[in-house]
Amino acid sequence: MAESGKPVLNPVIALTVGIAAISTGAIFARVAEAPALTIAAYRVGLATLVLAPFCSRKCPKELSALHHGDWLSVLGAGFFLAVHFGTWIASLGYTSVASSVVLVETIPLWVGILTPLVTGERPGKATLAGIALSFTGGVLIGAGDFALGGRALLGDALALAGGFSGALYIMLGRRVRPRLSLLGYVTTCYGTAGVLLWILVLASRTPFTGFSAPTWRAFAGMALIPQVIGHSSYNWALRWFSASTVAVCLLGEPIGSTLLAWIFFGETLTPWKTAGGALILAGIVLAARGEKS
Repeated sequence: MAESGKPVLNPVIALTVGIAAISTGAIFARVAEAPALTIAAYRVGLATLVLAPFCSRKCPKELSALHHGDWLSVLGAGFFLAVHFGTWIASLGYTSVASSVVLVETIPLWVGILTPLVTGERPGKATLAGIALSFTGGVLIGAGDFALGGRALLGDALALAGGFSGALYIMLGRRVRPRLSLLGYVTTCYGTAGVLLWILVLASRTPFTGFSAPTWRAFAGMALIPQVIGHSSYNWALRWFSASTVAVCLLGEPIGSTLLAWIFFGETLTPWKTAGGALILAGIVLAARGEKS
């Protein structure tokens, strides 16, 4: 059954855990020496395999009771999650981690524009200010990487497509989460994305075997940390926060990803990126304080 009453965990804590976990996604994707489509398919596919046994025991009744509109929302969220991962992970092969993550995290901008049409909610002034402040910080983080030539522009376009599809994934999740438990929602949503991505892998004859041990470990890490822990933390918070506030909190990812890229790949941690991180954090705090739920 869907969660009811007061949350058992402070949603702010859940979002903080989600930020930390999702920040590792770009790092795992960089380590994995495999086609982008294969990486995306293993990420959600393995996550679904982890969750499915629990869902099959606890969620059959609530899933069978869902009405047609809710099923469309769940399956639609899974579809846009597949598009989100396919385009974003592909972008990492063309542009820097900072640029990719900043552009894919235009999600709050798209959510702010589309939310009144999709969920009927209207972001408050504090949330809109948080979106503006955080996005400005995100631009500062990636500002030095946007003029790297044609390959970078292709990567930027793919990341932007990932941001738009990610916004639709979050908004459709917000529509159905109040009526569906976290386990039932994420298993069905991730499973839908996994099926679609694996169909594309097989149809396009994209290689999915014969990888190195570090790549297999990266697949497992992506499934468990940024997907099962990270995305599920955000999806849990959708029960208690608006889509706009959750989307703003996603902008914490460039901070973690940039720091990890600096540690593992030597990507420069400049004063601009430090200032951008501070603006993002300020925007997140502003949006969270303005949340009325």
